Amino acid sequence: MSHFSTLRTKITDFEILKASLCDLGVTVKTNADVRGYNGQCVRSDIVAVLEGEYDLGWSRNSDGSFDLIADLWGVAKKHNQTELINSINQKYAVNKTLAAAIKQRGLQNANVKLVVQK
Repeated sequence: MSHFSTLRTKITDFEILKASLCDLGVTVKTNADVRGYNGQCVRSDIVAVLEGEYDLGWSRNSDGSFDLIADLWGVAKKHNQTELINSINQKYAVNKTLAAAIKQRGLQNANVKLVVQK
C-alpha cells in the first residue's frame, strides 16, 4: 500500500517552481524519484530533496498544473510540512508575479531580482 498523497496545486510554471525551490536553499532534481515510506518511490517531474528520508515531488497534469506528491507523514517527521509547503507556495507566487511584471515591462534583459527582507 502506498503512503503517498497527491494534492492539487495552482503551480503551472516548471522553471519558476525550480527557481523558487533553489531560492529557498532546497536541492532540486528533475524527472527523479520522490522518496517515501520504507524505500517506496514515485517518479515526479520536479523533486525537492529534503533532509531525512522523504521528499516532495511535483508532477504535471494534462491541464499544465502540477500536483504535489509526498509521503506527508514521513515529511512531517523532520519538517513542519505546513510551513514548508506554505513557504514554497509563497516563494513561487512572488517569483511568478515578478516574472510577469518583468515580462510586461519589457525588462527581461535588465537583470532584475527581487530581494525579500525578513
